[in-house]
Amino acid sequence: MPGDSGASQRAAMYGADDLSSMAIFSGNYINFGYWQDFTRGRISVDERTESQANLYRTVLRRLEIASTDVALEVGCGIAVGTVLALREFNPSGVYGLDLSHDQLERATRVNSELIARQPDRLVLQQGSALKLPYPAETFDKCYSVEAAQHFEDLAVFASESHRVLKSGGRLAVATFFMTHPTAATDLRRLIETIGSGIDVVAAIDSFRDDLLAAGFVDVQVESIGEYVWPGFDAWIAQTEFKDRWSRNWLKAYHRRLIDYYLVTADKNEI
Repeated sequence: MPGDSGASQRAAMYGADDLSSMAIFSGNYINFGYWQDFTRGRISVDERTESQANLYRTVLRRLEIASTDVALEVGCGIAVGTVLALREFNPSGVYGLDLSHDQLERATRVNSELIARQPDRLVLQQGSALKLPYPAETFDKCYSVEAAQHFEDLAVFASESHRVLKSGGRLAVATFFMTHPTAATDLRRLIETIGSGIDVVAAIDSFRDDLLAAGFVDVQVESIGEYVWPGFDAWIAQTEFKDRWSRNWLKAYHRRLIDYYLVTADKNEI
């Protein structure tokens, strides 16, 4: 609601409002999707769901997960992507962390059978990206898919990710960033969630600097906007949101104010 802080709006959005149930998403995912071979035409719900799963797959491939690895997803939501990581990439285990108590309750309910069968391989926990509730050097891999735009201090997140990763571990983050710091004013006018503070969008160069300052090496920044924005906009055009500000994401991308990035970084081996 107007006047609410970004944090309180996020709490409602992922809590009682259950963002994943909205028609803009599907399959309990909450992301814009990755559309590798997008061609315009009517998009089915199954195709929309697959685009969101494919964003996870694109991120997880960059992590180069080994069967002995234990991975952490920061901002796991209902944990459909966490389960995808477990089933398709076969790590030793995956931990899913989310700030929202409601989301974790939904995740636990949706995945109750899997948790009962493999409690050591799928572990869900409530906690903040800015204070990860794990000892140092716990994880081999750490990733976050379209959640970092809600982390109010990316420098702290970078430091915390570095802390919980083992020597030689890798971080992968996928979300949208400003292409340059001067884009902020225009984006606040174009994108309601940025204007209200729900999305705290940093400049991509600033996040790269945060990772380097935290001690990461080999920081790689890859624009994947061409595989995100056109397909997402075409999906929006089919929904009840077609005449709202949601169509401005593609406009902002075309104006080079914002882009979608996949960022990877390594922790030096000691």
